[in-house]
Amino acid sequence: MVSRTSRYALRVLGYLVGRPGQRVSGETISEATGIPSNYLSKVLAQLRKQGVVDAEKGWGGGFVVRDDALDMPIRDILRIFDGEDADPDRRGCVFGLPRCDASNPCPLHAYWERIGETLTAMIDRTRVRDLGQTMQ
Repeated sequence: MVSRTSRYALRVLGYLVGRPGQRVSGETISEATGIPSNYLSKVLAQLRKQGVVDAEKGWGGGFVVRDDALDMPIRDILRIFDGEDADPDRRGCVFGLPRCDASNPCPLHAYWERIGETLTAMIDRTRVRDLGQTMQ
């Protein structure tokens, strides 16, 4: 449901949120999160481009989550990397049927619909600031 790149982005943000105001080098982030450095640089570049993190080069530089990004719902982060595929409402039928709805449900429709509703609530209610609670 969520791409590897989005999972990495959430992991990076969780790590950075757990270090408020502290600039952290890409090397340190890579070591702490287990994300390969070449992959991490692409994730961080996109987060920077979208205004989620700030970066500073040189001695004492590194990455930090922007204060104004702390209240972003994680849906916005997922959309950066997965586009509209991050939207649980676009998940489609678990059976792959072209038409699956309340009037023409597949055998798993009711379960899949509840999963989608739960996922939607989670990504809408969870803020970037909430990611740091488990990553410290």
